Amino acid sequence: MTDESYIQTAIELAKRGQGYVSPNPLVGCVIVKDERIIGTGYHQRFGENHAEVNAILSAKENLEGATLYVNLEPCSHYGNTPPCVDKIIESKIKRVVIGTLDTNPLVSGRGVRKLKRAGINVRVGVLEKECIRLNKFFFKFISKGIPYVTLKAAITLDAKIADTAGDSKWISSLESRKIVHSMRAYYDAVLIGYNTVVKDNPQLTVRLEEGRNPKRIVIDKSLRIKTDRKIFRHIENGQVIIVTSKNSSLKKTKIDELKSLGAEIVFVTENEEGKLNLKMMLRELCKMNITSILVEGGREVFTTFIRQNLFDEIKLFVAPKILGSGINFVNEIPDKNMKNLMKLSIESVDKIGDDVLIELIK
Repeated sequence: MTDESYIQTAIELAKRGQGYVSPNPLVGCVIVKDERIIGTGYHQRFGENHAEVNAILSAKENLEGATLYVNLEPCSHYGNTPPCVDKIIESKIKRVVIGTLDTNPLVSGRGVRKLKRAGINVRVGVLEKECIRLNKFFFKFISKGIPYVTLKAAITLDAKIADTAGDSKWISSLESRKIVHSMRAYYDAVLIGYNTVVKDNPQLTVRLEEGRNPKRIVIDKSLRIKTDRKIFRHIENGQVIIVTSKNSSLKKTKIDELKSLGAEIVFVTENEEGKLNLKMMLRELCKMNITSILVEGGREVFTTFIRQNLFDEIKLFVAPKILGSGINFVNEIPDKNMKNLMKLSIESVDKIGDDVLIELIK
């Protein structure tokens, strides 16, 4: 097997930590000796052993002279766990192959330098594009100080997300809805607007697939949300976050009522259009260690994220249905015409049940 094939194995191992290691990155590790895999591991939960340590501990034979493959540069600093490079050096591993460097200033390049100073042969940049893509949430969180944002919508062929009465159940197929529940388990948080809470009264939990429930974020500029909504059922502290205008800070009774249920309140300013400052919201959510957000609607929320250019990708579940009149995916975006329209790249197209899932990136 080649270096590339072992790094691909490390990537697949790393994916097992999706939904459990945030705000840490996804990391998998493979140890090879005499062309045999003698140890594997991945970062399983935040605060627990990193992938390299788990792989080393899994090995049943001496590691001297072995090659260690890992999709992300091993850490060289003390955090919740000791430095992984120290464990690698102690194990007398001869060679380390790394998918990509870590952009975290505490790590970037330092792990490689420490390994080289110990006399270990290091190769960096194997399947680098794939390794960066795997940790897109983490890299955005570290480099920009805001979460990775994905807009997700189920639409008809004529780009409607609901009929004129606001009813959207069900545009997409059961298979598509299962995929959405899997997505929720991978993202730190799911976000909707106040109108979606009123119209759909969603739970925003993972029920059709296995996985942990994400945090639920509601944008409610005037703090009008009722506490009998489904998102408030059986919540733990901090599991529901209400984002509202700083002008709502005077509504002490409502704030106390929401906090008594375990909800957290985030106050942000408004822009010239009277819309909430989403960039400020994202920075505040980043402080809460939220690295990724799946935005599930509705139209006003989608439009605001697009207008403020605060999204990274769009996932559209397109159903083979035509509604005619109804609620569009987005409202008008000012100053856009055929000469200066917003252009996206198609990342992938897949058939899901009766629907088509189109993934687009900026």
